[in-house]
Amino acid sequence: MLSPTDTADHPTDAGHHAPHPRVTLIGGGPGAWDLITVRGMHALQDADVILTDHLGPAPELHRLCDVDAKQVIDVSKLPYKKQTSQEKINSLLVEHARAGRAVVRLKGGDPFVFGRGFEEVQALSAAGVSCEVIPGVTSAVAVPGLAGVPLSQRGVVHGFTVVSGHLPPGHERSLVDWRAIAQSGATIAVIMGVRNAGAIADALHEGGLAADTPAAIIQEGSLATERAFRCSLGSLAETIEREEIGPPAVYVIGEVAGLRA
Repeated sequence: MLSPTDTADHPTDAGHHAPHPRVTLIGGGPGAWDLITVRGMHALQDADVILTDHLGPAPELHRLCDVDAKQVIDVSKLPYKKQTSQEKINSLLVEHARAGRAVVRLKGGDPFVFGRGFEEVQALSAAGVSCEVIPGVTSAVAVPGLAGVPLSQRGVVHGFTVVSGHLPPGHERSLVDWRAIAQSGATIAVIMGVRNAGAIADALHEGGLAADTPAAIIQEGSLATERAFRCSLGSLAETIEREEIGPPAVYVIGEVAGLRA
C-alpha cells in the first residue's frame, strides 16, 4: 500500500499513469455526489477505468468527471437484488491494472467500514498490484449528522458503536454480541439493518436497553429523497414498517437520538 507522502506516481497528478500495476480505492461518501473528498474527485478525473457500486456519487458520476472518456463498469451489490461476486470484482481490478490502465474502485461511504475494501486490497496485493486507499465519509456518522443527530454529546454519552445489521441476532455467522452492546452505554448506529430491525431491537431490549430509549431512522441520507423519523427502541420496527422504509438507511439508538437543537 502506498504512503500518502509517496507522490512520485500519485494518481492525482494530471495525465500521469502509474508505471506499475496499481488501483486507487476510493470511498465516495454517504450519498450526495459533492460529499466525496477532493482527492477522490481528482483520482476519478485521472482514471481510465472506474469500477463502481450504486451507492455514493455513482448515479451522478458525470458531475465529477468526464464519463464519456472513461470505461465505467457497474459492479453493484444491491441488497437482495443484483449481486456482482467479489471474485469477479477482484478479477476485473487485476485485469485492467495489469493492462496498464489507471484503475479506480469507487465505493459508497468509506471502503473500510463494512465495504469489503480491505478484501480487495488483499486480493490486489496477492496478484502483485499495489493499491492506494482514499478514505470517504462513512454514512454511519455522516447521515445521522446531516439529520441533526450527533453520535456523541458532552454530558450525555462519550462513545458510539457502529454495527452491521445485515445478519439478525443469533445467526450462526453473526459476530455481534448484542447484549454487550446494549449494556455498553454507548450510542448505537446500525447500518444495513432495515430488514432485521425487529430482531435487533428485541435483542437490545433483552440485553437491558429500555424500550423507551430514543431512536432515529434516516433513509437515503444526504440525498434529495432523504427521510428522517424519531421513535423509540420499542417502536423501531413498527416505524420502519409503517413508513415503508427501505435501504439504504441508518438508525441510531441512544439518548442522543432524542436531543433537539
